[in-house]
Amino acid sequence: MNKMLWSPSDDKVKNSNLKKFSNYIKLENNNNFKSLWKWSVCNPEKFWSKFWDFSGIVGEKGKKILKRDKIFNKSIFFPDSKLNYSENILKKKTDKIAINFLSEKGFEEEITWNDLYTKVCKLSSFFKKLELKKGDRVAAYVPNKIETIISFLACAKNGIIWSSCSPDFGVQGVVDRFKQIEPKVLITSNYYFYNGKKINILDNIKEIRKQIPSIQKTIVFNYNKKEKENLKNFIDFEETLNSNLDETFEKFEFNHPIYILFSSGTTGKPKCITHGTGNVLIEHNKEFILHCDIKDNEKLFYYTTTGWMMWNWLVGGMATGSSIFLFDGSPIYPKIDILLEYCQNKKINLFGVSAKYIDHLKNEKYNSKNLDLGSVKIITSTGSPLAEESFKYIYDNIKKDVHLASIAGGTDLVGCIVLGNLFSNVYKGEIQGQSLGIDVDVFNDFGKSTSDGEKGELVIKQPFPSMPVKFWEDDNGQKYHKAYFSRFKNIWHHGDFIERTSNNGFIMRGRSDATLNPGGVRIGTSEIYQQVEDIDYINEGLVVGQDIKDDVRIVLFVTTKNNQELDDKKIKLIKSRIRKNCSPKHVPAIIIKAPEIPRTKSGKIVELAVKQIINGETINNKEAIANPESLKFFENLKQLT
Repeated sequence: MNKMLWSPSDDKVKNSNLKKFSNYIKLENNNNFKSLWKWSVCNPEKFWSKFWDFSGIVGEKGKKILKRDKIFNKSIFFPDSKLNYSENILKKKTDKIAINFLSEKGFEEEITWNDLYTKVCKLSSFFKKLELKKGDRVAAYVPNKIETIISFLACAKNGIIWSSCSPDFGVQGVVDRFKQIEPKVLITSNYYFYNGKKINILDNIKEIRKQIPSIQKTIVFNYNKKEKENLKNFIDFEETLNSNLDETFEKFEFNHPIYILFSSGTTGKPKCITHGTGNVLIEHNKEFILHCDIKDNEKLFYYTTTGWMMWNWLVGGMATGSSIFLFDGSPIYPKIDILLEYCQNKKINLFGVSAKYIDHLKNEKYNSKNLDLGSVKIITSTGSPLAEESFKYIYDNIKKDVHLASIAGGTDLVGCIVLGNLFSNVYKGEIQGQSLGIDVDVFNDFGKSTSDGEKGELVIKQPFPSMPVKFWEDDNGQKYHKAYFSRFKNIWHHGDFIERTSNNGFIMRGRSDATLNPGGVRIGTSEIYQQVEDIDYINEGLVVGQDIKDDVRIVLFVTTKNNQELDDKKIKLIKSRIRKNCSPKHVPAIIIKAPEIPRTKSGKIVELAVKQIINGETINNKEAIANPESLKFFENLKQLT
């Protein structure tokens, strides 16, 4: 059994939202999380209906809570409900701060709840002038600023589907994503900062618009309002706010699409995962209120970009009546504790980061003894598994009395499958428990539940509200089915390798497929292949993730035309191309020339087998490989030690 690092006080438990909800549903064993979770998955209609009321969702709940179908993902929650996402976010009428923004350059901006309401209503009015209708798409190539959230909420208010990616993506990465969904409007900024560098975004816009002909208008906001520049050929964001105040909030069906997020597999372009209005609202409410114990007027800060689902998650936290805090830039610039200092100065209650960030602080032997983090009651970590020693590091060097909640889920449900709660202790290296209302299990290769301590596949056995509505341009549902239901019949297979513990907790063991996950950022290999194989001296490539120092590094193997040597100049060019057209996160740490790329008998590149070899694992399916002798090269490579 792993060492217990933290236990919630009796007072914390007594005053928790979990306790209040347990009393609300009259649960007998109302201090026991396992009992509450079991009740929630055995009584899904009661749980989700009761939680709708408990969380105060604005809308028409309807009489039917769950319309079941024999096919997992065709089951529909709240089929006759009507609601507006933005109305639920903007229901707070006050001059208190709704959003605060801090740039790595040191300048701040903030907006009150009343001003946020006004600007969202005015921008939504402008969208109507542009004849944007329910179901149309707006794409955003944007830094993490207040204007970004205003734009999203204005879209959601009108039933327009939102999609965003961060400005560190190159042109090709943006086009690969947005071209699939045919947006009518593009929203962007003139520039952003990262690691002390000012980076112009508008340099890419001309080419993006050229390659995405559906874009009719481009709206641009000044990153720093005090440094305005002439935005000719674009619509100035500030001018859109001169529109009339449109205070109508049309109510939409529970499953009406609210945004499209992108997740890449090993082949093809990034998948366009479409999520529903009520689906994400009720899930985020549940996670913030019940699992994170967030109450009205608290302060939420998650370090994220607009291309990571944690941005969508953070915005969802506003429905609790809490303010959110945005940071744009490098998390360690201009100093290593800039984020923690932000927490201190703004008296943040929930602080969220990637596991990679925590590992970096640990590796730098950072200690927060000079900061006052008394306001921080919960630290959440996600993106990649949080190492055991990083758990201990938080309690030894950041804050002793804090709820450290390692969480895991993904873009697929814009939320968590396993996460924290205030009824359970925190154990070294463990996620505390399952997400309420989600029937989580761990399966072996034969589709049977594993025992404690046995590794297996993370699965969900019953439908849940935050399932994707669909994949864009997947009318027959084949992509959707392949993504989640091809491994186990009518069981959601998430693609994570996981272990259940005797504490009713979970230990993440990484991705079970070939998708890359460096620093917690999920990356599809096809995006890298696309850039590499267009280089004239490259024949083909194979990219995998190598587990190293509680993280993953990208390793690219290539074969060259006419067996050319792969010198430093050629390697530099490969990295430069990937950085420019994809993002810095896509750049391989190591590039190695290989004599041959292993393939299956059907001609597919064998990523998983190579990944297993370089990580010291056993290959289970050599018979499927057409040229198994090629695998010998990848054993005990000096470059990877």
